[in-house]
Amino acid sequence: MAVSDGADGFDPETDPVLRADGLTKRFGDFTALDGVDLDVRAGEFRSVIGPNGAGKTTLFNCLTGALRPTAGSVRFRGEDVTRLAPHERVRRGMGRSFQISTVFGGLSVRENVRLAAQSVAEGAGEISLRQELFSPTDRFAGVADRTDAVLSDIGLADRAGEHARNLAHGDRRRLELGLVLATDPDLVLLDEPTAGMGSEETRRTIALVEEVLSDRTLLLIEHDIDLVMNVSDAVTVLHRGQVLATGPPERIAADDEVQKAYLGGVRE
Repeated sequence: MAVSDGADGFDPETDPVLRADGLTKRFGDFTALDGVDLDVRAGEFRSVIGPNGAGKTTLFNCLTGALRPTAGSVRFRGEDVTRLAPHERVRRGMGRSFQISTVFGGLSVRENVRLAAQSVAEGAGEISLRQELFSPTDRFAGVADRTDAVLSDIGLADRAGEHARNLAHGDRRRLELGLVLATDPDLVLLDEPTAGMGSEETRRTIALVEEVLSDRTLLLIEHDIDLVMNVSDAVTVLHRGQVLATGPPERIAADDEVQKAYLGGVRE
């Protein structure tokens, strides 16, 4: 893994791998997150749901360092990472995909994955980011092997030489998952990985997630409630920037307040 051993005293058997305490984010007079507490255990598949505007992506942005919270803290593997930059969290073992495609369209599929793998390779932190990303791959041990392994895992080895911009939507999403996987994360945050997909593409993508990330801790934002209920160990519901409920899928589906706020009435 790409992570350190975490803070002194951290025990992955008993302590949450990710903890948010009182996480709050304000934009002027608007409060997007309002005192969110979240504990995610190692190996857990946790989904975060809620209506549009509930604060889901803002939560991910604060957890991964894209936004600095107004108040509260984020701990990863026992270490306070609240003030760390996104790339520093990646090197500690956080990986994230985004709602909007983040691949480099003008680079090949292989080059996209290689850059991700190279960014966390041993010795990468000793040079500048520009040098790091555009150094020859033999500058870092194991990058080529890691790249090939990821391409095989995501089923794009036979398209490694193609420009990423030529991939169909589903394959671009698959490549984005590969970019996350290439950083060898302990914790993976997936922001609507099936957005824009049909039912068959969605099924294949979730099957791929479960296959290649089965040994990781997963935090998922997803609007497909049936999918969430089928794959999650636990579900956290956000509503107006606050945690409305957290629990196993069956309890969330039966929760009257959740149904009123999000699920649209009683489920059969």
